[in-house]
Amino acid sequence: MRLNLDLIARPFVSFSERYYPDPFVFAIGLTGVTFIMAVVLTPTTAAEALSLWGNGLTNFLGFAMQICIVLVGAHALAHTDLVRRGIDAIARLPRSGPEAYGLICLLAGAASMIAGALGLIVGALGAVAIAREGREKGISLHFPLLVASAYGGFVIWHMGYSGTAPLAVATPGHALEAVMGILPVSETMLTGWNLGLAAFTLVAVAFVCSRLGPSEDRTVTLENAALLGDGGGIAKESASAEAKSSTSETTPGDRLDQARILSVGLGLLFAVFLVTWFAERGLQLTLNIVNWSFLAAGLLLARSPKHYLGLINNASRTLGPVVLQYPLYAAVVALITQTELVGLFSDGFVAISTEGTLGFWAFVSGGVLNFFVPSGGGQWAVQGPIFLEAASELGVSNSVIVMGVAYGDQWTNMIQPFWALPLLAIVELDARAIMGYCFVIFLTSFVCLGGGMLLLGAG
Repeated sequence: MRLNLDLIARPFVSFSERYYPDPFVFAIGLTGVTFIMAVVLTPTTAAEALSLWGNGLTNFLGFAMQICIVLVGAHALAHTDLVRRGIDAIARLPRSGPEAYGLICLLAGAASMIAGALGLIVGALGAVAIAREGREKGISLHFPLLVASAYGGFVIWHMGYSGTAPLAVATPGHALEAVMGILPVSETMLTGWNLGLAAFTLVAVAFVCSRLGPSEDRTVTLENAALLGDGGGIAKESASAEAKSSTSETTPGDRLDQARILSVGLGLLFAVFLVTWFAERGLQLTLNIVNWSFLAAGLLLARSPKHYLGLINNASRTLGPVVLQYPLYAAVVALITQTELVGLFSDGFVAISTEGTLGFWAFVSGGVLNFFVPSGGGQWAVQGPIFLEAASELGVSNSVIVMGVAYGDQWTNMIQPFWALPLLAIVELDARAIMGYCFVIFLTSFVCLGGGMLLLGAG
């Protein structure tokens, strides 16, 4: 008999559909909770807390721009002809609902190992493509579960190429260099234990997603989800615009706009810079290098400068909620780090840790803090000093601490809806439609990632 987990998911789905707020409301609520905690649980006065909050609003503007670049770069790359053809080819593979849910999770997870933003965009496009193929084949597919399964693949993104904390500590001049030195990615994200745990977690989550399909009477199809577009119509719009311009008078400016040699030339310039970077420094990754990698790939695969600009413009709709909410979370970080709240978040976990469990508690602590600081870099800045000091006293590898905090961040992303925003903007669903299923993914990934940290011990 086929294992069916729908009964386990159903209460979470019912709760989220009725009570889960919009991510913006979620951010407002966390702001209020953090403000009250700072005033009630620390010696900070309300006036001091207000000052810290207001001055903290601009703290993440530079990092927010980096995130915006990676989002638009990943979005453009995912919409290039070659990548879209690949997504469409994969979308034709499932022959049943369970295969569809499991496959989109694996696809999004593989893309997330390249970059978290790419996993979100590819997951969204793949969910739409699979839903359409299912409709053509007569396969009943629950669209919210498809999208939740795609978001489930994102649960391993810190374990891959764009993991924020591993990249931060591998970058010369990082904030904790005096404490821990430079920790290359060969000792964090590229270790066998990290890659093996990523593969195991992704397969486990994909299996669980494949068993969450609801009964026929509760299935919400693509059409019922009110999604009529393809989540990326700009590629077709750009192609249409280029075709139209070819049938009317073509000006020299038009020819320059559509000259692929220009976009390829700029892409090659980025590519040569990247080759030189890695040749001189080895596999030294930073968030900027990840961003330039996406821009290079997108430019090389685009049909023209105008086509690439169209792809970038289409990505802008995924940025609005992120741009709006990042200052709120930056202010929350200021309240946490510039009052004694940071100690409340981490010191208690350190106090109950042993050599074999410090990494596990770094993971749990990272998961808790992620609700208030949905930024891997921000979390590391808050938790790193406390846990690194404990690691030094207990003889625990710094690599264990870095990845433990990173695992915690990606784990609770499943029920902290901030990073679902780009995906939800493309598929045009509310967070409450997927969060019930994401809670089951959250529980599954806790067993995998938490168990992995316990097995790893002190490293």
